[in-house]
Amino acid sequence: MAHESFEDETVAAMLNKDFISIKVDREERPDIDHIYMAVCQAMTGHGGWPLTVFLTPEKKPFFAGMYFPRSRKYNRAGMVEILAQIAGKWKEDADRIREVGDQIIEETSKRMLEHWTGGEVSEQTIHDAFKQYESTFDPEYGGFGTQPKFPTSHNLSFLLRYHKKTGNARALEMVEKTLDAMHRGGMYDHIGYGFARYSVDEKWLVPHFEKMLYDNALLTMTYIEAFQVTGKAKYAEVAEQIITYVLRDMTDEGGGFYSAEDADSEGEEGKFYVWTPDEVEDVLGVDEGDLYAELFDITESGNFEGHSIPNMIETTMESFAKRKQLPLEELKQRMEAARIKLFEHREKRIHPGKDDKILTAWNGLMIVALSKAARALDKPVYAEAAAKAADFLLQHLRREDGRLLARYRDGEAAFLGYVDDYAFLVWGLIELYEATFELRYLREAVQLNAEMLRLFRDEEKGGLFFYGSDAEQLLTRPKEIYDGAMPSGNSAAALNLLRLSRLTYDAKLSQVADEQLQAFAGAVSQYPTGHALTLAALDFAYGEASEIVIAGDPSQTETQHMLRTVQRQFLPNALLILHPPGTAGEEVRQLIPLTADKLALGGKATAYVCQNFACQAPTQYLEELENLLTEH
Repeated sequence: MAHESFEDETVAAMLNKDFISIKVDREERPDIDHIYMAVCQAMTGHGGWPLTVFLTPEKKPFFAGMYFPRSRKYNRAGMVEILAQIAGKWKEDADRIREVGDQIIEETSKRMLEHWTGGEVSEQTIHDAFKQYESTFDPEYGGFGTQPKFPTSHNLSFLLRYHKKTGNARALEMVEKTLDAMHRGGMYDHIGYGFARYSVDEKWLVPHFEKMLYDNALLTMTYIEAFQVTGKAKYAEVAEQIITYVLRDMTDEGGGFYSAEDADSEGEEGKFYVWTPDEVEDVLGVDEGDLYAELFDITESGNFEGHSIPNMIETTMESFAKRKQLPLEELKQRMEAARIKLFEHREKRIHPGKDDKILTAWNGLMIVALSKAARALDKPVYAEAAAKAADFLLQHLRREDGRLLARYRDGEAAFLGYVDDYAFLVWGLIELYEATFELRYLREAVQLNAEMLRLFRDEEKGGLFFYGSDAEQLLTRPKEIYDGAMPSGNSAAALNLLRLSRLTYDAKLSQVADEQLQAFAGAVSQYPTGHALTLAALDFAYGEASEIVIAGDPSQTETQHMLRTVQRQFLPNALLILHPPGTAGEEVRQLIPLTADKLALGGKATAYVCQNFACQAPTQYLEELENLLTEH
């Protein structure tokens, strides 16, 4: 639409004559996007992008739609006709248009309120969600529903928690089937790593080639959790490959993470990523090229507009090695050497455009992912990358008065942070504390969480508004609870409140956490599968959350072994705390009162496992600690 309509001289002249044109980056101003998308849905019954809205000078919307060609075609109104009609009607009767705008605002506000239905939270909602996921699961290709298929990895993370909670094998089967299918499909970049945004088909073959930071952060989390649950190295490998991609291609020299890479290069979607057998052969030679092309489905006819998207949908490395009578490790080594050559060759192509905005919210999710990976895989380098990103955000995306900002680019930070910025960064800082045990990150989390409640909390009805009380006041103040492509700030905040209240023994936070869940209980119970992270918060609330304190000198081997024993396990409802000796221990006791009497007995590393505010007898033996953890 940008090229077809807005760059057309006739359209441009009409816009400049009768309208003021405003182009909104929805990632910089998601508040505007939320509200006017709701307007579009109220007016047309559906929504999407590009989103086109016509407003009065008072910002009252009176006409909305999505894609408009230059001129009418396929029974779709064109921009030329629309602009002429709207300009004429405005000159004839502007007051009537303003009345229409008032009616639309009233209807939109009413619809938004319907989504905020409260009620009493219930553990039954968790079980209802599992049944809904099971009913929409695709047993052949994994995922839920039909095409297009989005990764929505927080759905899979919930199912891992459900498996942990109930022992339900079906929940784990759905997760593994989906993770395996997504990775083998063309939605995964088998040469340069990282996932595209979604698949246009049910097989995960043809992606929308755009790569988003938030997708890759969320998927890293889920593959790490799947590794912790199953012990299967393949899930850890995928997570590490995603991290390789992000640290290589999506990281600013200051430590922040860029937002996205475009789908197009040289004006063609996917051109950067697709291959022909001849191209592969030119790079690898005949024998190796034929082997690689056969494994990754690169054919003369192609699977995407005459070219091939590398994928392994119809095979696996194991079955292919068996069919070719090759040792599996030899095949893996040869294909990795081939991948490196193909990657180096691909780097010479014209790259897709890169959106180098650094968004606080999306960076918060990547900090969560890196921190989880650092713990589960014992890779301190990931924690270092997470810490560098956190320090970048706290230095460059926070004003002197402490107010978070949403976007940084080319040395400029702008736009007051939204609830997602606060909630996701707080989440990241809590996870980063558990990866590094640097208390300053937990202090920052507590401070930012308090600031979030002050700026965003609805004191009357509960929940958090999307934009702050100090921000530009738009037509209405929306609240978002739906966990779509990304989880909502409200769901992340619920989980943060539960965790921080347990860590700090803050009764007020515990009360707010309960109110947060109650504020949206009606909406969540009506459509549980649309609220996966809220379900995780419910599981935390009902799942007998535990605290694990390791008291000891972090430089001692015994203390490190105890920490590692806890960190490598999947314990989604556990909080891990290090209580070191000396001054550092005093600081921990001030912030985390639970640790007051949890000491290293006889100067040796000692573990305390507590649940429902009662603690088991301390232990100094790894085997005993592992036994205690299996009970949680």
